[in-house]
Amino acid sequence: MEKKTSRPISSRKVRVGVVVSNKMHKTVVIRVEHTVRHPQFGKVIKRAKKYYAHVDGPAVEIGQTVRIEETRPISKLKRWRVLGAIA
Repeated sequence: MEKKTSRPISSRKVRVGVVVSNKMHKTVVIRVEHTVRHPQFGKVIKRAKKYYAHVDGPAVEIGQTVRIEETRPISKLKRWRVLGAIA
């Protein structure tokens, strides 16, 4: 019997963020924001994290919204790659 799972074929994480820096060669810095509820006071607050992503192909500009995907380690800090810009 085959076991069916509802998990997608690619279980890599995907994030959407804004390009903060594109000064490096084939590398961009992406700022990803998410909201969390404060554990004691209950107020919704924004949290952000920066990801270093590999870009191979058309250059992305500062301020563009892009989608990034988790990948194998490419360098010391790069563990993500740019899938493309979101219009």
